[in-house]
Amino acid sequence: MNFYDHLEAHGSSIAIQGDPAGTLSYTELALLADSVRGNVVRRCLVFCLCENRWEALAGYLGFLRGRIVPVLLSSGLGRDSLSGLLSTYQPEFVWAPVERATDLGPGLEIFRLGGYALFRTNSTNDYSMHSDLALLMTTSGSTGSPMLVRQSYANIISNTESICNYLQISEKDRPITSLPMNYTYGLSIINSHLQVGAELVLTNRSFMDKGFWELIRRTQVTTFGGVPYSYEILKKLRFSRMDLPSLRVLTQAGGKLNPGLASEFAQICQEKGIQLFIMYGQTEATARMSYLPSSLAKTKFSSIGIAIPGGEFWIENDSGYKITESGPVGELVYRGENVTLGYAQNRFDLSKEDENGGILRTGDMAWYDEDGFYHVVGRKKRFLKLFGNRVNLDEVEQGLRKNGIDCACAGCDDLMKIFITDDLADAAAVKRMASELTQIHQTAFEVVGISEIPRNEFGKVQYSQLK
Repeated sequence: MNFYDHLEAHGSSIAIQGDPAGTLSYTELALLADSVRGNVVRRCLVFCLCENRWEALAGYLGFLRGRIVPVLLSSGLGRDSLSGLLSTYQPEFVWAPVERATDLGPGLEIFRLGGYALFRTNSTNDYSMHSDLALLMTTSGSTGSPMLVRQSYANIISNTESICNYLQISEKDRPITSLPMNYTYGLSIINSHLQVGAELVLTNRSFMDKGFWELIRRTQVTTFGGVPYSYEILKKLRFSRMDLPSLRVLTQAGGKLNPGLASEFAQICQEKGIQLFIMYGQTEATARMSYLPSSLAKTKFSSIGIAIPGGEFWIENDSGYKITESGPVGELVYRGENVTLGYAQNRFDLSKEDENGGILRTGDMAWYDEDGFYHVVGRKKRFLKLFGNRVNLDEVEQGLRKNGIDCACAGCDDLMKIFITDDLADAAAVKRMASELTQIHQTAFEVVGISEIPRNEFGKVQYSQLK
């Protein structure tokens, strides 16, 4: 059973509540979803400018129910980026907050629901779409880029069912939308809880906002999900001292969590009686590929865990051969029904067949231990040669952050640049730390002071912006 076609199965149970929308039952949500899709008479492409609001959710569900293909984008997408994507993909409709009307042209609104409207475009309709194509998402590092990930109906259902399985999600759970719904991790939280008839707490508030935590207490939220940057902020907010009696589950994905921070939160969660699940995924795998059972959070905190139910991992060396012993580092490869169809660069790519065949070369370097648990050490392309030595930029970052240095590492062969937000008086100390971490002379490092580390809306460091 898929969640979008069977919303009515949960009847009068509360589907969503939030600020300031109030509550909607599953039956009411289904009716609203159908009211949106009823204005789109055939299968076509629709841009959805997403916020964590009931109107955005109703549109997304309505399009899936009608086998209309949505492209989930941030409602904060700049006018130029939106214009470029509209030109490249030529969607027939745009579902967006009414205030975006000025970016879409006058006289195009054909339907309104709450604070959202459906806009008709002047699409050329000169392309076709594959029958398996269900959804298009940006990758976490490519917001506003024309490159989109093609997800199938089978991908969505496979990953949703697997997540429900290993997290043992039930109708008694109540997650809060701590991440954007146009982000694959945030969307997977929504999908998996709708699958079982749970209650979603919708909010656009940042967890830096006191109102976010008040909402958690008032609605008795049970589940919170965050990316590594979220957990850095939670530490600064002194999460360990927060009184959140209803909270039962913390999940983490969207990048590797610093092992020291993972260990710290494992201890905090044990003291609070909260289950902590460290996970790993990519948009190219719909959402999740691995999880670390919460019972092992204190002992295996540096690991991404094991493959999700229905999935399989292995490690390949530089020659493409499978590594059959624990310890050696190679590229992490995944097989599963949740591996997506491939990328699209423009509207003509939407008719393509499955290009991956269920296998994803993740681009991450990893190894597995004697217990069969996988450990990611960095991106395949995030390596430099410093004086003939191969150095992992991500490992240097993690080592420096463990010592309290807010930083991002980039550069070229024979010169690693370490961008820091701390006082440049510490530059010499930072170079010494980097030298000790890598066992390479300090002349291989340059420390650059910047006001803040550039990040996208998902908390990912934007290395391309580091000059």
